[in-house]
Amino acid sequence: MTADTSTRIDGPRSKRMKVLDAAVDNFGKVGFEHTKWATIADEVGIGQTALYHYFESKVHCLLTIMSTELERSLERAQTAVEELGDHEEILRAAVASAFQVTPREALQARILLSHQDLLVARRTSQQEEVERLRARELVREIEREWAGYLRRGMDAGAFLDRDETVLVRLVLGLLNSVWRWYRPDGPLTLAQISDAVVEGCVRLVK
Repeated sequence: MTADTSTRIDGPRSKRMKVLDAAVDNFGKVGFEHTKWATIADEVGIGQTALYHYFESKVHCLLTIMSTELERSLERAQTAVEELGDHEEILRAAVASAFQVTPREALQARILLSHQDLLVARRTSQQEEVERLRARELVREIEREWAGYLRRGMDAGAFLDRDETVLVRLVLGLLNSVWRWYRPDGPLTLAQISDAVVEGCVRLVK
């Protein structure tokens, strides 16, 4: 039992997660451009060259953070709406789920929003391109998932019948805009922000 635990803590996957955690903390607080790769290595307790065992580049690490946050966002919404039948309740639960996050996850959401331009153009690095394509597909999957919530609500007469593609981008745009200005030490808690955004999204669709 003890040997297994030690292997888990010191194994490559564990170190990779420590690198990601340190990167989220630094990218989120001082910015990607101002974070030195060496700083991440120091915080994790490994040499700078050892970072390349886990990530091909600092951009590869950033894209991994972004795709991980997109995957988490999709899973949060899907879990939140399970077993709900009322269409407005589904929308409310999906929106609220976006704000049920840890402080580090909030940083990760800010990083994603701040660097979405990276998803546009093809990357020359193989691993960066793999992660970019993964993130792009997750963006499409999230939009399809939310469009489904809205379309089913429209078909049932719970929401006004509109173009769900445009409407889902308005709803997600409102939701994601929070990460531009939210700060943990700010005047509003995430719970207060969640309540306001939920009501705003409901008004958009009704």
